[in-house]
This record gives sequence, C-alpha cells and structure tokens, in this order.
Amino acid sequence: MSPVRRGPGQPIHNRIGVLRVERGMTRAALAEAVEVNPQTIGALERGDHYPSLDLAMRICDVFDLPVEAVFSRAPFEPLSTQVYR
Repeated sequence: MSPVRRGPGQPIHNRIGVLRVERGMTRAALAEAVEVNPQTIGALERGDHYPSLDLAMRICDVFDLPVEAVFSRAPFEPLSTQVYR
C-alpha cells in the first residue's frame, strides 16, 4: 500500500536496506528470494510503498528475524546508538 493512501498517522518504518547490505545482498537477490520485482524492494527501502503482511513475513524469513526487528510503527534508532550507549 502507498504511504500517501494510508496517511501520515500510521507509517511503517523498516530496516530492509540495512539488513540487506549487512548480509551482502543486492536488491535483485532479495527480490528473487521473496519473489517480487527489484523495484519493489527499492520502493520498500525508500518508504514509498508498504509491504503486504505476506511480503513482510517473507522478508523476515529471508533475514531469519522476527517482524519487530525489521518493521516498526516508530522510527528505528541507528544501530550504532543501540550498540554503543
């Protein structure tokens, strides 16, 4: 779903880009793993598009992380802030 249609009151933030790069994956590789177009991954990373529940779960499965580690209603703190407090 588009953030514009959903409205500014309920954003969905994600760490897809950080997790993808951390694991040495290209957008194309992640797209192939979750069976979507690479442009979809780019749109998700930029926040131009929100994933369906099914797509969100497939992304979490690829990263082997719970949904809370990948998606959030509140902006994520930078990982360096969490690690080096």
